[in-house]
Amino acid sequence: MPWIQVYAPIRGSIGLSAAVAAVPLAVVFVCLAILRMKAFKAVILALASAFVLSVFAWGMPPRLAGLATLQGAAFGLFPVYFIVLATLFLYNITVKGGQFEVIRASLAGVTADRRLQALIIAFCFGAFIEGAAGFGTPVAIAGATLTGLGFRPFYAAGICLVANTAPVAFGAIGTAIVALGGVMGLNDAGLMKLSVMVGHQLPFVSLIIPSYIMLLMVGFRRSVEVLPAIAVCSGTFACCQWATACFLGPYLPDILASLASIAALVLLLRVWTPRTIFRFGHDPAPDGEAHGYTAAQVTRAWTPYFALTFVVLLWGLPPVKAALGRSTLTIPVSGLDNAIAQMPSALPRPAGRAAQSAPSPNAPTGPVLLPARFRLDYLASGGSAVFIAALFSAIVCGLGAGDTLRLLGRTVWDLRFPTVTIASVLALAYVMNASGMTVCLGIWCTRAGRAFPLISPVLGWLGVFLTGSDTSSNVLFGGLQKAAAEQLGINPLLTGAANASGGVMGKMISPQSLAVACAATGMVGDEGSLLRFTLKHSLVLLALVCVLTYLQASYLDWMIPS
Repeated sequence: MPWIQVYAPIRGSIGLSAAVAAVPLAVVFVCLAILRMKAFKAVILALASAFVLSVFAWGMPPRLAGLATLQGAAFGLFPVYFIVLATLFLYNITVKGGQFEVIRASLAGVTADRRLQALIIAFCFGAFIEGAAGFGTPVAIAGATLTGLGFRPFYAAGICLVANTAPVAFGAIGTAIVALGGVMGLNDAGLMKLSVMVGHQLPFVSLIIPSYIMLLMVGFRRSVEVLPAIAVCSGTFACCQWATACFLGPYLPDILASLASIAALVLLLRVWTPRTIFRFGHDPAPDGEAHGYTAAQVTRAWTPYFALTFVVLLWGLPPVKAALGRSTLTIPVSGLDNAIAQMPSALPRPAGRAAQSAPSPNAPTGPVLLPARFRLDYLASGGSAVFIAALFSAIVCGLGAGDTLRLLGRTVWDLRFPTVTIASVLALAYVMNASGMTVCLGIWCTRAGRAFPLISPVLGWLGVFLTGSDTSSNVLFGGLQKAAAEQLGINPLLTGAANASGGVMGKMISPQSLAVACAATGMVGDEGSLLRFTLKHSLVLLALVCVLTYLQASYLDWMIPS
């Protein structure tokens, strides 16, 4: 007989039960924000607390809780960890082969105007690194590059933190969106729709960020002087991000949008230059930023990422995807598949503005069995495409087989703690979902009523602020967003995407991001000053996403994929 979920096990009260169900999330926050523990330790403690509560408070059989833990950890390792490993492996290959330094120098040499350098390095190049590597790398590299060019460390760090908002949700070849789709139980078609929904939110932010960082850096009058560059940069990035997310999926929006915006700016600067070359007061006379590399050297340096784009696009073609998909293994989790039943009170209500509070006449009247299957698409996975591109890049960069294997081993070693974190946080989400704790929290959140989409992005923002990762935030709150949306008759794609889009606004104030930015720009110890600088901008941009999400739920529901 299947075990039937309960949603108010504490004295029959949803409020008290939700307070208990929130304990694992509170453990994460206290360990990270107050005790300053390492992320993997905090998540392991939270997983342990969720396991204990699922068994002793929710009455879940220990065997089912253990199997849910293993299924979540397995999904954390594949495909989530595999994508992260492949992307960082590719990045490390370009660094080891000396190509990344050529890329950095070639971008710095495009113009001597500091405003345009900020657009190219902080926004475009930062987005490119976010898409190619993620996990704190963009702020570190872009911040150090701007400082090396002569920017004041404080403004270099602040500008890079603000600029690194638009690309975060699609960072590391879409890892955050893939993880969110996993905890929301989406298949390939559902993941594509989730990508479309995020693509209907973040491009609005991308349109604003370039002009926003210009205003922060030089004020209104000097920003107007480079308005053509701002318009070309923001328009190209936003349009390409939207098109890629909506038609190609979550893997390439950052890569293609950043490459397109860099190319557009380079072409613009061939026919237009600012009336005056802006330099800081402490700068020497403008003399250009020549890098000394030939066109062939620059082309070779970019080749690994051109190869990455080509292979990922190839993997997304329907005939190729269908051929590779034939090797996919769908493995039922023995003992967990169809062993848990969800009650009708937790099932979705009709979505849309016309949804009624009464259940649908076609709704199930009894418990519904929950499938538990592990999908091993070892050829069709986006991580496999990136890994193939990485091996090709090793050849282009002149690395031998021995060096490539050693570099792969070093990448695995460097990811040892993030590996534990990724596996544990997915296990935490799966245990909370399987036990009914997530549904309990979702039912409690329905007290916000139709205003829930207005606060939905705040959950993602809070999660990224404390964990430093949009992936972790999506995993922690994705199930809750889905449960609350289904209870309210709102399309869960909207609230799930709002978690990702709102979360990126918390990246600039996350302690981890602040520490990375200060270390990269030589400002260790000034994290508090940088937080005070970025906090107001984080709140302004979060408010924008909140309003947009509410409008999409209430008046612009045609923007939500059916």
